[in-house]
Amino acid sequence: MNFCGTTKINSDGHLEIGGIDCLNLVRDYGTPLYAIDESCIRKACKGFKDILTEQYPDSSVLYASKAFCALAIYKIIQSEGLGLDVVSGGELYTALKAGMSPHNIYFHGNNKSSNELNYAVCENVYAIVIDSDSELDTLNNIAENKGKIQKVLVRVNPGIDAHTHRFIQTTRPDSKFGFALSDGTATEIIRKIYAKKNLKFIGLHCHIGSQIFELKPFELAVEKMTDYIRLLNKDYGIEVDELNMGGGYGVKYTDEDKPLKPQEYVSAIVSKLKECVLAKKIKAPKLIIEPGRSIVGEAGITLYTVGSVKEIKGLKKYIATDGGMFENPRYALYQSKYSAVIANKASESKYEKVTVAGKCCESGDILIEDIDLPKTESGDILAVFTTGAYNYSMASNYNRNAIPPVVLVNNGKSEYIIKPQSYEDIISRDAVPQHLEKANK
Repeated sequence: MNFCGTTKINSDGHLEIGGIDCLNLVRDYGTPLYAIDESCIRKACKGFKDILTEQYPDSSVLYASKAFCALAIYKIIQSEGLGLDVVSGGELYTALKAGMSPHNIYFHGNNKSSNELNYAVCENVYAIVIDSDSELDTLNNIAENKGKIQKVLVRVNPGIDAHTHRFIQTTRPDSKFGFALSDGTATEIIRKIYAKKNLKFIGLHCHIGSQIFELKPFELAVEKMTDYIRLLNKDYGIEVDELNMGGGYGVKYTDEDKPLKPQEYVSAIVSKLKECVLAKKIKAPKLIIEPGRSIVGEAGITLYTVGSVKEIKGLKKYIATDGGMFENPRYALYQSKYSAVIANKASESKYEKVTVAGKCCESGDILIEDIDLPKTESGDILAVFTTGAYNYSMASNYNRNAIPPVVLVNNGKSEYIIKPQSYEDIISRDAVPQHLEKANK
């Protein structure tokens, strides 16, 4: 396994991240624990922003917040000069609390509530990405009541086949996202926007899926989007000022994954866009990309303490951790694959095939199926790689387990960016109706 950023095996044969032995992190913070390498995040931000700015100056990089939303993460994103893609009122609130400028925020979502739309307009969010017909009237009325003209993009479905898990393909014909180009629905929505006095159409958005390791799907998407830009201009006199190509760039979970570098994804998109602008004689739009997983995914590891070890002779050997689907539901959702090491035996040979189970009361609570590890015993520390994206952000209190804390590591120092939950925190929102209180007295 090639480690990301500062992660390595140190002279004691232990796994290290951010200049800190993982055993010391466990000693100081306990397990389960998410550890995030700050330098890895910053390197990824620069990898996208620097090459895009160099090759296509009229551009922006937006961090796709859903991968991992937290005040500290937004502080890093802001300091690296990136904007934000948010998909809920909660993400917007967190971003504003972190000091992000609303003028660098785009609000997405296929079913935004009227409260969320009102909040976005009131806070002067730069643009709202239209993803349903029903939000047009609501948004226009809100903007009119506030005396504002709200900029909008329209999310379209270009119908590109991205070779990835069907749950993370977003341009299938039956996708819940976007308006189809093929049947004229997208054009119909754009023309409706032009009829709204308080909405201003500025561009198009598409996102073809996640965990994509090929350049061809992105190039095909640029072809389709620029064809559509030409059609809008030629047939309807509609200018497209911004083209948001979304994200979806793959990261490495196991040695089977062969992700490209940020520069390769960006260069392919930019090269194809420049080619299409010239060939189709359209105005060069501002180019926007939205990396999320590819910024934070490989920066994260999760540390667990191994509890029970159970062998079913002739069938399977389980090692159970103090985590599970409550802090990483991705195997249960997508059968996602991960790589891992025993942090206190990181330099030892791997010769024992085991399945890593969680502690939840579910047969499907598996973290990794059939992985080769050194002989593993109760009390060992398991480190699972590439857990910076969609792990904390998808975590829950299932079985009333506490969501693990998150520590940021950098240059030998560590600090909480998400504090631990107590049992009191877990029940803090519970309420008991009066008649039940009385019945128990």
